[in-house]
Amino acid sequence: MAGIDFTYVLIQFAVLILSLSVHEAAHAWSAERLGDPTARMLGRVSLNPAVHVDPIGTILFPLIGLISGAPLLGWAKPVPVNPLNLRANWKQKFMLIAAAGPASNLVLATIGALTLGLVHNSIEPVAGNPVSEFLVTMVELNVLLAVFNMVPLPPLDGGNVLAGVLRGGVAETFERIRPYGFLILYGLLFSGVLWRITGPPYRAILSALRPLTTAFG
Repeated sequence: MAGIDFTYVLIQFAVLILSLSVHEAAHAWSAERLGDPTARMLGRVSLNPAVHVDPIGTILFPLIGLISGAPLLGWAKPVPVNPLNLRANWKQKFMLIAAAGPASNLVLATIGALTLGLVHNSIEPVAGNPVSEFLVTMVELNVLLAVFNMVPLPPLDGGNVLAGVLRGGVAETFERIRPYGFLILYGLLFSGVLWRITGPPYRAILSALRPLTTAFG
């Protein structure tokens, strides 16, 4: 176990748990607001990580990635949504529910950037300062989660948003991809194509947030 920075692993893991919990709670909250009480009845309108954690996707895979240096891939238990409860304009409402997760991550990233501005006016971590490292991780990881989840591929949120836009035969063809979404995602991840897709918007959002870290300087 020599060479493992356990402080780094702990900070990254804590931020991931927080971010995924907020992400799923945002899905659940928006679903309830738009007419579907399913998530609320299951106790998912909550920031308590215990109701959102998936043992494999939230704990095992992220820890393996953080300790080994392999690509970090994690997920929480998906929030169930019953379209029948959404009634009129259910596709548009489903799109809003899907988009609520990535939007919540951008809110967390913005909060992190503003707090960094109060702490030390920089988006770079201060070595040996766990608060600084936590906040920088909060910004970077939440931007990454938002961008990653908006990739227009099922079962990601971006795929669900796109599914609400498509109509007719194109929509039917897109839905046929859904069972293979994870396989395609893994292929994109390990081939490096996924980073070429997500890298530009990730860097652009970080650049847009950077002025917030000096707003109080």
